[in-house]
Amino acid sequence: MFDNKEQSRTSIAELGEFGLIEYLTKNIKIHHKSTVKGVGDDCAVLENSDHQTLVTTDLLVEGVHFDMSYMPLKHLGYKAVMVNLSDVYAMNGMAKQITVSIAVSNRFPLEALEELYAGIHLACDTYQVDLIGGDTTSSTKGLLISITAVGEAKAEDIVYRSGAKPNDLLVVTGDLGAAYLGLQVLEREKQVFQVNPNSQPDLENYTYLVERQLKPEARKDIIKLFKDLEVKPTAMIDISDGLSSEILHICKQSKTGCNLYEDKIPLDQQVISTCEEFNLNSTTIALSGGEEYELLFTIAQEDYPKIKGNPNFTVIGHITEENEGKNLITRANQKIELTAQGWNALNKG
Repeated sequence: MFDNKEQSRTSIAELGEFGLIEYLTKNIKIHHKSTVKGVGDDCAVLENSDHQTLVTTDLLVEGVHFDMSYMPLKHLGYKAVMVNLSDVYAMNGMAKQITVSIAVSNRFPLEALEELYAGIHLACDTYQVDLIGGDTTSSTKGLLISITAVGEAKAEDIVYRSGAKPNDLLVVTGDLGAAYLGLQVLEREKQVFQVNPNSQPDLENYTYLVERQLKPEARKDIIKLFKDLEVKPTAMIDISDGLSSEILHICKQSKTGCNLYEDKIPLDQQVISTCEEFNLNSTTIALSGGEEYELLFTIAQEDYPKIKGNPNFTVIGHITEENEGKNLITRANQKIELTAQGWNALNKG
């Protein structure tokens, strides 16, 4: 991070496209019998019998989704995989395979791509996912990463955004706001570094926030927990663009309203103290921050005893009839309209 030391460089042009693919994928391990053929042919071959196949894709662009001045390449590779796995878990499915395509400018040596792929391989090993293919090409605009994830679930287990019903409880995993604040801390340290390149980043008091930004974890554990608790959410989405935006997605798809209670939103103590330091409203940060990759879901009231007291879950509100609107109930017990103020890549720059 903020390191401008010279490192050894191997030009990727020396290898050529196929040589580069072979070099970056030579140590791939296959984890699933359903991966009949991975890297090395025109298409990957997946066997599918009694399951529905889930497919999702995301594109990350340098300068829009990440900043190379404080995002280590290994972390970037890991995070790029998490973004996609999270979408599969948001359907109550299990991720099985990914493809990775990158467009890279000639300012990146081979060693840089090795770091990127080290993060990708670590994510695959940690989450038991197979890397089965992809593409590489040149770029005139820095680094672009496109990952497609393939998952599976039994038809009866899949959870859509559209299944929420009035009186269902609104539940979230983990805590919120930390990833956005981690970004603010890194941006502040970047500005200090630009003024004084000899300065060292002071991140000691923000370790949780920075980790949530640079190395988020997708909630695969929750999908197993649902099965163990015999709970099937009625609707679910992952929190990538901010809590308020995701709640409104569920309400729109389910044709419902909601009441979200400000005093129920889970916040880490480091989030609260850093909001005070930065003079930010912690509720606003939790509602609009994004990049959490926690799961937001609804459950029928009769399932509440199954999740009650579980430290992974916080009930933050309930679903209402559509004509009651989408509301935030403040600590002062005022009802205000919930608006989507989450991050929008198309507004960037």
